[in-house]
Amino acid sequence: MRPLNFLYALSALLPTAVAASRHTCRVSPLGHGRDDTDQVLAAIARCGHGGTTIFEEGSFNITRKMTWDLVDAQVDLYGRMSFVPDIDYWLNATNTYRVVFIQDQASWFVITGTDFTIDAHGTGGIQGNGQPWWNFYTTVPRLDGDGRPIALTVYKATRGVIRDFTIDSQPFWCNCVAESKDIVYDGMKCNATNTNPEFFNQNIVPNTDGIDTFRSENVALLNWDITCGDDCIAIKGNSTNVLVKDTICRGGNGIAFGSLAQYVNLTDKVQNVLVDNATMTQINTTIQPNMNNGVYFKSWDGSVNGVPPTGGGGGPGFAKNITLRNIFLNNVSRPTTVSQTNDAKTGDLPSIFRFEDISWENWKGNSLSNEIVALECSAAVNCTGMSFSNIDISIPAGETPKIVCQNAVDVKGLSRGGLVNTACTLDAYALGSPSSSVARAILVTRTERAPSFLDYFVRFGQDADAVADVSTT
Repeated sequence: MRPLNFLYALSALLPTAVAASRHTCRVSPLGHGRDDTDQVLAAIARCGHGGTTIFEEGSFNITRKMTWDLVDAQVDLYGRMSFVPDIDYWLNATNTYRVVFIQDQASWFVITGTDFTIDAHGTGGIQGNGQPWWNFYTTVPRLDGDGRPIALTVYKATRGVIRDFTIDSQPFWCNCVAESKDIVYDGMKCNATNTNPEFFNQNIVPNTDGIDTFRSENVALLNWDITCGDDCIAIKGNSTNVLVKDTICRGGNGIAFGSLAQYVNLTDKVQNVLVDNATMTQINTTIQPNMNNGVYFKSWDGSVNGVPPTGGGGGPGFAKNITLRNIFLNNVSRPTTVSQTNDAKTGDLPSIFRFEDISWENWKGNSLSNEIVALECSAAVNCTGMSFSNIDISIPAGETPKIVCQNAVDVKGLSRGGLVNTACTLDAYALGSPSSSVARAILVTRTERAPSFLDYFVRFGQDADAVADVSTT
């Protein structure tokens, strides 16, 4: 038995550690055109262990990769770390870190260490200067592992808090947390918005994910506001005990679980995840035409096609004990899907990766298509323990709402006229017919399940002691 008290412990213990600081370093930007990298790193070297570092308002020009190693430390970041858009320089692999194993991604800013708080106070963060990058990649193919840098990487960190942080114009992923434990992000804004009229009505900002989690446990993503052209939040392999609460996703692909099972020789495990109070909303389609999903799950199939980072497949593993609660959709293309054919070829083997024990609870809003739920699972392993309750989604007028259900068993809560489709064995299952100018799919059958520790996460901030008392094996 192990107490899952990281949310409470971080909020209680980190200020105590900072209060015992020995040094305070205060840094101001040198000014337009001058390189701030040396003075930023010098301040962290002096005050990053047991001290407080204060970066004043303004723009700090960063010209090379940097790591902040923080131990029992506080950083007050009022200004912005502005990474110069020298594309050729950053694409040289020697000029970035390759600490994120998944798909061999590059990082230009890495935070590591233990017992630290970075507070950006709503004004500070990172300027990624992404527009030149996005313009460049309208004529150059984008590939996983091609060297586009993640804006902010938390790597091999324990008991860290990042608060009220803003990242503008990230060239690639906005955040990644990798090989870390007990990490709280409380207040994160990411904004990848194309301002070049030449590319209006196109998505030229793919791969600008809000965050990708990988090989990390006890991660809380609280109060996120993400404008992007890809996954708002992506839960990748070996992410366990994850809370996503109070999130708004503006454009892009919605919240993703995956992709998973890309590496044939590695087992991906995703377990104990709660997404609570999330909004997926379409924005001005001139700026960002996509709002593709609410929440979706994706794995590679069972065959190996090429090698990572651009190819792969055939990996084992599972994603289970996942709750998607209080979700609002505004003009999404598809509310929720499970797909196990990522990068599939004709004749491929079915995936051996399993999706199980997933609950969809209290969903409202509207979809631009009539496909409310699509469970397209692998014939080799099936999806099991899928549960739906209080789903109320509007679809375009004159269309009939439907469910696609393949290789899913023990599905609860998909109803029509009070009859529950418990086996979910039909390839297409229509939910009634339109009764007004706007058709609605209303799945109201309640299902009972034993509460998991994730149910207690939502009480954080209201009853922290109760969170600290919850245990799991």
